[in-house]
Amino acid sequence: MHTHRHLGHRVVAALPVVLMLSGCGETGPAATTSTTAAPTTAAPAATRPSVAPAPADPVWHYEGEEGPANWGKLSPKFATCGAGRAQSPIDIVNPASGADPGVTMQFAPAALRIAHHTHVADGINNGHTIQVNYEGGDTLTIGADKFELVQYHFHNRSEHTVKGAHFPMEMHLVHKSAAGKLAVIGVFIESGAHNVAFDPIWGNLPKAKGEETHYPSVQVDVDALLPKNRTSYRYDGSLTTPPCTEGVKWIVMTTPIQLSAGQISEFTALIHDNNRTPQPLNGRAIATDVIGTR
Repeated sequence: MHTHRHLGHRVVAALPVVLMLSGCGETGPAATTSTTAAPTTAAPAATRPSVAPAPADPVWHYEGEEGPANWGKLSPKFATCGAGRAQSPIDIVNPASGADPGVTMQFAPAALRIAHHTHVADGINNGHTIQVNYEGGDTLTIGADKFELVQYHFHNRSEHTVKGAHFPMEMHLVHKSAAGKLAVIGVFIESGAHNVAFDPIWGNLPKAKGEETHYPSVQVDVDALLPKNRTSYRYDGSLTTPPCTEGVKWIVMTTPIQLSAGQISEFTALIHDNNRTPQPLNGRAIATDVIGTR
């Protein structure tokens, strides 16, 4: 899951997509030699303190020496990717029933409020995913914490698995609270009927890394992107991309949505194999629950 707001994470990349602009130190014109004698008392030249450029984040990928197995070794910033004990994604096996208070009491009730209105969205191809940045007022409330949807993005194959089985794709809807906490709704995507809810974005996907697509007055109906069945798996995890920050509230919908084979192919022609393998559960609880609406 990406947090770029990019998301990150309007949903176009991810997580808000964060665009990194590196400042360039430019040199001025070469100094010329003066033939005029310098005065005996010269005013001292004004000096400007030197400011070192901020170090760039390490490069990471989904394959090779910079792939997921080595993320934790690429930089101290990414150490949690290797040393964390509550990492995502996970393989979902034998979740506890929502009727089991011994487990579900660990998970505060969750409610989703969806705002239906026209707004402007931006799609970003950041090389790791295609992310849609979103500012539509949708909120996810978990207990006393209120999270706003900032972006959604996609993975191929799915990052979470169910009893070891992948889905062709997975969508992550990244929500952020005013205090900076993160909550993500994961939605499995299977091959099936054409999904018209994705047409406004899918019709003009940003094709090259770094490319942005501006969607003026696009009606993004988040309700239409989600399955009608709001039963979910709940667990505590992390970001699925560096820096793999933990403390993320995960709500993974049990019922997949469908995209047509053609729609899936349109995405995978641009981005594919951008999934981290499931991580050890390390004793964490998984519960089934229903997202309420309000």
